[in-house]
Amino acid sequence: MKYLIIGLGNKGDEYTETRHNIGFKVAEKIAEKIEAKFNSANFGWTAEGKYKGRKVLLLKPDTYMNLSGKAIKFWMAKENIPIENILVITDDLALPFGTLRMKAKGSDAGHNGLKSVQNELQSQAYPRLRFGISADFSAGKQVDYVLGEWNEEEKEKLNERINQFADAALSFVFAGIQNTMSAFNGK
Repeated sequence: MKYLIIGLGNKGDEYTETRHNIGFKVAEKIAEKIEAKFNSANFGWTAEGKYKGRKVLLLKPDTYMNLSGKAIKFWMAKENIPIENILVITDDLALPFGTLRMKAKGSDAGHNGLKSVQNELQSQAYPRLRFGISADFSAGKQVDYVLGEWNEEEKEKLNERINQFADAALSFVFAGIQNTMSAFNGK
């Protein structure tokens, strides 16, 4: 069995520490846990490793958030990975900071990365792991907030939350989505 775990984010140093790049951060933590190294590849950076005997391909698309679906579709086809074996990791404004929510399917909820995935895969039925970034911004400032860096209070808790999300993603690979949702959602 092979799994494709995708961390959504934007390429470029100016985005590295932004809220919108939390998917990249979680993917990097997963790579660390399975002792895999990211290398430049088609449509982004990939790292390959194993977790409890299962092959895991990690992807950080370099297509920018709004075109993430193109990279995911390419790697699913190239590696012959079914839709139920992918996991898209992204930020979510609707959840309080650090809240973990895994779902087997759902709408894009206005998220441009998920909108791209949905358009490319022609389906809403793909697993996703959403990292709450809260919605602590004033009217008209959503883009600045999402592309802004973490505040000091968030930074203090960030590493622990990223670690928890990496564990949830690896649980998805080994224990499946239902067991993982029961064990991790809301934690």
